[in-house]
Amino acid sequence: MCFILDFENLVHEIQEFEGVSRKSSIDNVINLLSESYNVSGDVVIDIGDDASAVDIGNNQVILVAADGIWGQIMNVNPYWAGYCSVLVNVNDIAAMGGKPLAMVNIMSINNDEIYEELLTGIKDGCLKFGVPMVGGHLHPDADCDSLGVAIVGIAQKDKLITSFGAEVGDKIIVAIDLDGKPHEMFSLNWDTTYDKDAQLVQDQITAVQYLAEHDYIKSGKDISNPGILGTLEMLLETSGKGAEVNLLDIPINENMPWNDWLKSYPGSGFVFTASDDKCEFIKEYLAKYSIESNVVGEVTNTNSLYLTYEDKRVEVFNQEKNPVFKL
Repeated sequence: MCFILDFENLVHEIQEFEGVSRKSSIDNVINLLSESYNVSGDVVIDIGDDASAVDIGNNQVILVAADGIWGQIMNVNPYWAGYCSVLVNVNDIAAMGGKPLAMVNIMSINNDEIYEELLTGIKDGCLKFGVPMVGGHLHPDADCDSLGVAIVGIAQKDKLITSFGAEVGDKIIVAIDLDGKPHEMFSLNWDTTYDKDAQLVQDQITAVQYLAEHDYIKSGKDISNPGILGTLEMLLETSGKGAEVNLLDIPINENMPWNDWLKSYPGSGFVFTASDDKCEFIKEYLAKYSIESNVVGEVTNTNSLYLTYEDKRVEVFNQEKNPVFKL
């Protein structure tokens, strides 16, 4: 399917996208909590990554992450909210090259009618990804409906994928499972997991773990609410780097227009940086697990993310003028 592309408008949509703009408040949270972040002395990476990593000895770290579900999803489709609460947390651990171990939740329920659907979604997510929900806390008489889930995982300390490892000259890889569809109620949720066999979904997680443990990836993040370019920009900001990206090199499902695709949250999608000599293996390896990947650009020593299309080149993000978040 062919879509007419207004490049300048596309860039403007990305810059104004709510999934990007809502990240700006992270800066205040980081500033207020920075003194408490590593009081134990065992935290091995700076704040600002998909998960934190705590040294437990023997070259191992415990990974810890948490995610809350947007209220609009919770109120419209509680089942999908429950399912996604598992998906987003598992992806945070996978993006670090780790193995997800277990989750806990905090549920605040005002509307009893959503309770069963929410729990069924959580249960089905656990079965799909093979990660148990081992406990949590319930507010049965809350003023509103909300769901937060935290996860722990494990990884090798010297094999972590972090957002801080991008180096000038690294190639940028976008890796997405293109075999999916927009959720019928949430058009920017690119669902690649619900209709797939659980074993394939779990293999996609362990595939990233394999690449991490064999030193193929220098840095990475899972593609989340800010979309493909917004997620890449967060990685660049934590690494203190810029990038040049060619729009038409980004893997895309041909049935999706660019303005939706670049803002989508895929069920399985990552941005990585890697040495040029590692890229071909990464592409071939991930393809075994239904993840299409391609080199889309290169890390630079600027503080800007530039997007090119045909003969046009536009600055999408500048870390001084319009960062996603500035650490």
